[in-house]
Amino acid sequence: MDRMLVVVFDSESKAYDGKSALQQLAKEGSIGLYAYAVISKNADGTSSVKQGDDAGPLGTLLGTSFGTLIGALAGPAGAAVGAAAGMSFGMGADMANIGVGADFLDDVSKALGSNKVAVVAEVEEEWTTPVDTRMEQIGGTVYRRSVADVQDKVDEENLNAMKADYAQFKAEHAQARADRQAKITEKMNQLDARIQAYLQKKQDRREVDKAKAQVKAGVKKVEADVASAKAS
Repeated sequence: MDRMLVVVFDSESKAYDGKSALQQLAKEGSIGLYAYAVISKNADGTSSVKQGDDAGPLGTLLGTSFGTLIGALAGPAGAAVGAAAGMSFGMGADMANIGVGADFLDDVSKALGSNKVAVVAEVEEEWTTPVDTRMEQIGGTVYRRSVADVQDKVDEENLNAMKADYAQFKAEHAQARADRQAKITEKMNQLDARIQAYLQKKQDRREVDKAKAQVKAGVKKVEADVASAKAS
């Protein structure tokens, strides 16, 4: 199951131990590890993203749900993460781009208080014990949420609402006096532009999802090849 993980620690050194533990679990075949970053919350409430050029295979994909989650947790600091990682944190993205509920983000934000440090990761895990056991040994508190397929549902609701508004404008336009028709036409044009932009956004996200799926398939193939080589 594809999940977002946030593991909160009391120190940066423990957080890096947690990231290393996730990488080790991936090497062992206990989980699939697709992207990761370390976020620290400073005493003054600001955030820092401790990230070099090693962000996992999905770290170089623009516009992923992982990148959006980092941006949501780290605030403006997320947008300034090293260009070497090639990450884009989609600061203006809506909640549907993250793929997890607002309650999860709220719980994590509360746990990631001043002087706390967290490892954020996108993983695939069949069961939770390997990660939970390893993180507990290091002193981390694990928050996880399945990456829900909420994007299409939210998109459909928003598009239906805009189309309903457009239909209402169109009906009013047919009955309006000439001096009102021009203003209603302007509103219809503005709304139609929003609808077209939304449809383009959906298409762009589909392309990102395709690229993301290809990366994950490649990771799984490498892991399978490594396991096969060890067995032989």
